[in-house]
Amino acid sequence: MYREAAEAAGAVRAQIERNGEAMRDLGAALRRLAPRAVVTCARGSSDHAATYGRYLVETRLGVLTASAAPSVASVYRAQQDLRDCLFIAISQSGAGPDILAAVEAARESGARIVALVNDEDSPLAAAAHHCLPLCAGREESVAATKSYIASLAALAHLVAEWAGDEALLGAVRSLPTQLEQAWRLSWEPGVEPLRDASHLYVIARGVGLGVAQEAALKCKEACGLHAESFSAAEVRHGPEALLRAGFPVLVLAQDDETRAGVEAMARELAARGARVLCAGVKVTGALELPALAAHPAVQPILLGQSFYRLANSLAVARGYDPDHPPHLHKVTRTL
Repeated sequence: MYREAAEAAGAVRAQIERNGEAMRDLGAALRRLAPRAVVTCARGSSDHAATYGRYLVETRLGVLTASAAPSVASVYRAQQDLRDCLFIAISQSGAGPDILAAVEAARESGARIVALVNDEDSPLAAAAHHCLPLCAGREESVAATKSYIASLAALAHLVAEWAGDEALLGAVRSLPTQLEQAWRLSWEPGVEPLRDASHLYVIARGVGLGVAQEAALKCKEACGLHAESFSAAEVRHGPEALLRAGFPVLVLAQDDETRAGVEAMARELAARGARVLCAGVKVTGALELPALAAHPAVQPILLGQSFYRLANSLAVARGYDPDHPPHLHKVTRTL
């Protein structure tokens, strides 16, 4: 896991070089098509990447975006009207039966299919109108890392080209270097507060929410730590009732319109006695984890990269093998 996460910067660099022309062409095609909606389809870490993509599409392009439930096609066999819609399928393996069933149904219903996939020879790559390789290379650890970062980068690249957003496009081109810098940041001080923890909340908002979801998943699968992710806006709608003095909370923030609210939530939790770890904001009484300044749309990607280093160290400190979580397999074939 450590070695593969460290390779994320190189994967993103290769991806940007490989997909540059295809992204430009697809961006132009989507401007002509003007999809009435975007549907994402993924599982696990890839679905967390889709959450990031949803916020990017809706905030940068104003196009309604929703996550598909693959069982609608794979189990219920229901027909949907996806004419003039963009259907984005994200997968490391490109072999999940339920994702493939959803893609087939979407294509038959008239959707334009874009696949973000690591295995270019997979059935998913073959089924798409447009295949955008993640270029993450072989990933042996069950816990996906570089393929997740590569998925986020591909989504940012796609939205930048579609929107004609030169600032975001420049941020994407800077990602490989910044990912290298983010990997070198030490989040090791976060190990000790979480070494003996039983539960953890990971809180973010907006484009950062998908990375909070991913961080919570990695805590569960790699570290044996029960963790749940929440939008800072949702914590007060029930989850806050569980918070007691010493309850650990990891807060992730990017420097956009959501920052003030996330910071206020972190400040409130720290004042109540929660054990708050912050990245992207500074709060009295909280442990500050270092974060890079960057375009706010790509800051979550950099936070995710820094988090992976912490996750690997935390897994080892808690006595777990991050490469081989119990009961899990690299390719999950959900029906």
